[in-house]
Amino acid sequence: MKKTVLFSFLWLACLLLHAVNAQSLVKKSVPLDSIRLSDPCILADAQTQMYYMTGTGGKLWKSKDLKRWDGPYEVAQTDPHSWMGPKPMIWAAELHHYKDKYYYFATFTNTTVKIDTVKIDTVKGNVIERRASHVLVSDKPDGPYRPMQDATYLPADKPTLDGTFWVDTDGKPYMVYCYEWLQNWNGTIEKIELKPDLSGSIGEGKLLFRASECPWSRELQDGKEVPNKVTDGPYLFRTATGRLGMIWTSWIYNVYTQGVAYSESGTLDGPWIQEPNPITPPDFGHGMLFQTLEGKWLMSVHSHKDVNGVYIRVPHLFEVDLSGDKLKVGKEYKL
Repeated sequence: MKKTVLFSFLWLACLLLHAVNAQSLVKKSVPLDSIRLSDPCILADAQTQMYYMTGTGGKLWKSKDLKRWDGPYEVAQTDPHSWMGPKPMIWAAELHHYKDKYYYFATFTNTTVKIDTVKIDTVKGNVIERRASHVLVSDKPDGPYRPMQDATYLPADKPTLDGTFWVDTDGKPYMVYCYEWLQNWNGTIEKIELKPDLSGSIGEGKLLFRASECPWSRELQDGKEVPNKVTDGPYLFRTATGRLGMIWTSWIYNVYTQGVAYSESGTLDGPWIQEPNPITPPDFGHGMLFQTLEGKWLMSVHSHKDVNGVYIRVPHLFEVDLSGDKLKVGKEYKL
């Protein structure tokens, strides 16, 4: 009995110490352009009258006005005994308020598990780590976010990433995600139906479009110009006319670039028609859309810069116009 009490005390002490250490790393009133963050996603929460920003790294930032931010806070509490392992990498996290819950869509990678080795050429193989989109849940926008029912949402033998959320015209919730180019060598964007409470997936994924269908993305392959193979960062929206669109990101040679596609049917099933030209300046991408607490539409993206082999990524906001039949990206939103 004494050992049990002592163990419980030590466990609680460790949790308290971790919480104190995490709290000591939180910064106050940080300008947006001083934050280093990939794939920034911002939730404007009407209930708390606050903005919550997350992205790659699995941390959370809070703000009352989009100008000054407090953070980063630890909010993702994964199961160390799951396929993710005790310390998964977290990429491209998104926050979504659906019905009476808050959901955390993110890409989790267990670097200790290898699921495939794809032969690129006769010299080397492309070793693929266990990576997949998954969903956590919380009662509050600032978490903590914890696992739900299903252990997996997508097949274990496929590397998937950048999952986002959409409720289609059939009233059903879906995850839209990328099947990574590392394995299929022609990245795709796909959808899978979710359970009504988002606690798992239903059926199998369905192809929406391939990277090779994009008219603006480019790379060199064996000295020839071909479409780029990367699909990255899908995010869904509707214009004021009801047209369904999707922003997503790829590359033009070594330039990180974002474009847009529109569904001819007005549903996720498409067919998806790619716009011929990118919609954001060079080296800006992985965007998402949100309305401010005052109702103004903005796009959050990160700038992408290689400094001596290290990628520097900073969140930015752009004005957007959804009043017509197409998304129009305006000037950078100055805070």
